[in-house]
Amino acid sequence: MVASDKLFFWLFQQRCQRLQPLIATVLSDMEGYSFSAPVIKEREVRLDGLFLPPTEQLSEKPAIILEAQMAADPEFLLRLYSESSLLLRHQYRQGQPLRHWRVVVICPSRQLSFGDASAVQEFVRERLIWIELAPDRLPASVPPLQRALGLLLLPEEQLPATAATIQQQVAGTALASEMADVIAAILLSRFNGRSILDICAMGGLTVDDFTSSVAYREIYGLGQQQGRRAEAAAMTQRLLQRRFGPLASEQQTRIQALPLAELEALADALLDFQSSADLVAWLAQRAS
Repeated sequence: MVASDKLFFWLFQQRCQRLQPLIATVLSDMEGYSFSAPVIKEREVRLDGLFLPPTEQLSEKPAIILEAQMAADPEFLLRLYSESSLLLRHQYRQGQPLRHWRVVVICPSRQLSFGDASAVQEFVRERLIWIELAPDRLPASVPPLQRALGLLLLPEEQLPATAATIQQQVAGTALASEMADVIAAILLSRFNGRSILDICAMGGLTVDDFTSSVAYREIYGLGQQQGRRAEAAAMTQRLLQRRFGPLASEQQTRIQALPLAELEALADALLDFQSSADLVAWLAQRAS
C-alpha cells in the first residue's frame, strides 16, 4: 500500500502538533511550528513535508523533514540524503538556513530494503527518526496516531477491530473526535471509490459522523454539490430511523445513491409517511 502524499499533507497542514507524540524523544512540544511541502525547483524535488519552528527559534529548535516511504526502494536512503541536502541549500538561499534538523521516516518497517547505508551511515545514525507502522513493530505504548496510520497496512478484515481499539484508547479524551476524523481520512485515502457504508463499517463510524468529518469534506476536495448531497442523505436517514427504526442495508444504499433533488423530495415526502412500507413504496417508484 503506497500512502497518499495528500493524506500526510492533510494530516499535518493545520495540525503540526499531531507529529509531536511520535518524536517526543526529540521535541517536547511543537508550539509555533509551521508545515509545508516545499518544491525545490532546481531539480523539481517535492518533499513530503517540512516542519519549521518560528523564525526566531530556528537557531534553537530543529526543523523536521517528513518522508513517507511505504514500499521497498533500494535507492531510498541515497535519495533521502540527496533531497535533504538540496533542502538545506534551498533554505540557505531563502535566508532561513537550518542549523538543527532531523528527518522523520514513516514506513511499515525499517527492515524493508531501503538500500546499502554504508555511504550515508552517519546521516542514517544521526539524522533519521523511524516511525514504523507494521503491527509487529508497534510497541504497546504507541501513540494513537501511529496506530491509526497502521490502518494503511492491515488486511481489510482486521480494520474494524483495530479502529475500535484506537477509538477506545482515546475515548473520553480531547483526542476522541480528532482521531475519528483521522481514521476517516486514512480509510478515504486507502479506499477512495468504495461506498460510504463500506468505509464506515471498516472504521466503526456512523454515516453522520463520516459525512460531516473534515476529512470527507477536504481531503479530496469534494465539491459543494457533493457535500450538500452527503449532508442531505445523512439527514434523511437520521429522520427515517427516528420514525421507523433502523433501515435495511439495501435501503441505506439506495438512499445514499439518490441525487440531491430526490433526497430533498424524500425529506419532504417522509413527513407524510405512516409506516416503513411507505418508504419501500417510495423507493420502488423511483426505481421503476
